[in-house]
Amino acid sequence: MYAIVDRPVAELDPASRLLVWAMRSWVQAVGRRQCPGLVIGAAFARQNMIAGLQPFLRMMAGLNRGGLENLEFCRLACNHVSEHEAILLQLVSDAGGGEVLIVRDTLSLLVEEEYVCDLFEAVVRLGSGLGRASESPQANR
Repeated sequence: MYAIVDRPVAELDPASRLLVWAMRSWVQAVGRRQCPGLVIGAAFARQNMIAGLQPFLRMMAGLNRGGLENLEFCRLACNHVSEHEAILLQLVSDAGGGEVLIVRDTLSLLVEEEYVCDLFEAVVRLGSGLGRASESPQANR
């Protein structure tokens, strides 16, 4: 996570760039009362990562509803990865790499206990969906 925070977005692998853009776009869409799936769905399809769309939407909704604190995401035009964006990229990378205990433990620090199981499943499915697209995020530790 620390190797990702404040890193230029342009230096990330394609899946990580998509996720950063999608996180920021999700926040913006919700703020404008738009359907986030309609806003970001086509980008997931173009990147051959459509299997990750539903888990991504579930992840963001779970973080929004059950978060222990407000996560902060940069604006779309920002070229650097925020701390919370880096945490989520690391979670997806860990899930895709089979580090499920780390994912579960980290989620318990981010959301209320009643949200952990659903969020865990979403993150694992997102990591798997991106992995199937041969573009899983490369998170440097």
